[in-house]
Amino acid sequence: MDRQNELSEIKEKAGQNITGRLLRLAFSCIDLTTLNPTDTQSHVTGFTERVNAFGSDYPALPHVAAICVYPNMARTVKDTLKIGGVKIAAVAGGFPSSMTFTGLKAEEARMAVESGADEVDVVLPLWAFLDGKDDLCREEIAIIKAAIGKAHLKVILESGVLAEPEVIDRAAMLAMEAGADFIKTSTGKVTPAATPEAALAMCRSVKKFYERTGKKVGFKPAGGISTTEESILYLTIVKEVLGDAWLTPDLFRIGASRLANSLLSSISGGEIKYF
Repeated sequence: MDRQNELSEIKEKAGQNITGRLLRLAFSCIDLTTLNPTDTQSHVTGFTERVNAFGSDYPALPHVAAICVYPNMARTVKDTLKIGGVKIAAVAGGFPSSMTFTGLKAEEARMAVESGADEVDVVLPLWAFLDGKDDLCREEIAIIKAAIGKAHLKVILESGVLAEPEVIDRAAMLAMEAGADFIKTSTGKVTPAATPEAALAMCRSVKKFYERTGKKVGFKPAGGISTTEESILYLTIVKEVLGDAWLTPDLFRIGASRLANSLLSSISGGEIKYF
């Protein structure tokens, strides 16, 4: 089956997947994110306190999977977060451009973990990848992975720049071979950001890597995803390509705080602006 026909079939199935169970599942896989240049410690503290209060305000719903912040805010989240099971994620490695030295990237990632991050999101060094320097990309990802120890590493491919499925597959495979625990579509800082076409290509890469190595790598679509319908489409892509085993916060994440409010509104049947 060609990609367009496969994607058309998946979109039809996604329309049938807007159910209470899958809406709750999608919510439980959210990386609740604040990455603004105006983020202050007081803002991040208040942002985290909303997660602390969520269980009391919505006791029938699951918590989000993680809170994602800049690396210098990881300690603020760590000191404020009182809810078990919610991970702390930090962007690092010269985010969002990755245009700095490998040693600085590794040290920033290490310091983020030292400050409390459970997960680190870094960007594939496009300046090297686009020049065909795949070995340099592998080496850098492996160095960062070694620097963060047991913390999980998400590698952002910036799939909107790569565009073609074959190029996305090449980037995805080298990231996973170098030690990525997750591959992620976009920083959200480049247009286009996440697309269903890129998600399909990346999930195919994850499946190929699993069949070859037996290692399950997670997938995260991020960048411009803000509606219930979009989130369920990406969830359905994962379900159809990788199967239900990937439909867990350990292997599937989805970005954006706006999406959390959209899903809450869909689940409750009325407009909610909680986050």
